[in-house]
Amino acid sequence: MNQLEQLKKFTKIVADTADFESMKQFKPQDATTNPSLVRVSTETDARLSYDVEGSIKKARRLVQLYEERKIPRERVLIKVASTWEGLNAAEQLQKEEIRCNLTLMFSLPQAVRAAEAKVQLISPFVGRIYDWYKKEMKRDYTGPEDPGVQSVTEIYTYYKKFGILTEVMGASFRNIGQIRELAGCDCLTISPELMKELSESQEPLERKLDPEKAKSAKVEKLELDEKKFRWLLNDNAMAYEKTGEGIRKFAADVVKLEKLVASKL
Repeated sequence: MNQLEQLKKFTKIVADTADFESMKQFKPQDATTNPSLVRVSTETDARLSYDVEGSIKKARRLVQLYEERKIPRERVLIKVASTWEGLNAAEQLQKEEIRCNLTLMFSLPQAVRAAEAKVQLISPFVGRIYDWYKKEMKRDYTGPEDPGVQSVTEIYTYYKKFGILTEVMGASFRNIGQIRELAGCDCLTISPELMKELSESQEPLERKLDPEKAKSAKVEKLELDEKKFRWLLNDNAMAYEKTGEGIRKFAADVVKLEKLVASKL
């Protein structure tokens, strides 16, 4: 049995692609963009990342558009940035049975607030965390010492320790070593290239993340209010910089898309 098949035994595989042929080949459970599969993540406008009401309004409209096309809201995940405002918007949306995927997540405080908001799923970014540390520390990281792997492991352990039902989906992988270290995570979103590498390996795959082991971990509960959240995020240079950078990049993509659509009208 190849490593991709082994991984599917204890982790839900999500296709990080819009390539339908790759989805057919590797048979993931969910997709980031394909509406014919089980769940699809659809991003709100990144320019609303600091606008609670604007994010809520946009999410409601997106869900309405899906429902008008006979796609039920339970098959849609609305992607919202993990800012204080985005997290508050997601909390309200979840109460309206609009399920949210909290993206641009780089720290435990963001994950804790997402848990308090009872969001459906969070997407901590393994690769972008790794990139930051590799650049800043001028060294490479492998295995369990990888800062991106450590971040997702910390969040997963916290969630299972305290019985939090929000799904943890590791995202943004740079190599299959990172995926192997997170085997057992609730979900992993993987590119076709990395799924292919896993499918070509016949080596045994060890489960690294286990809910029962996490329950016995020595972890203290983190209490948050807005002031503490903002300070802890600001105090984490990597998380602060990568959150802002991600929002700017996503917003730039929205502008490009708007210009492309306008040019076709």
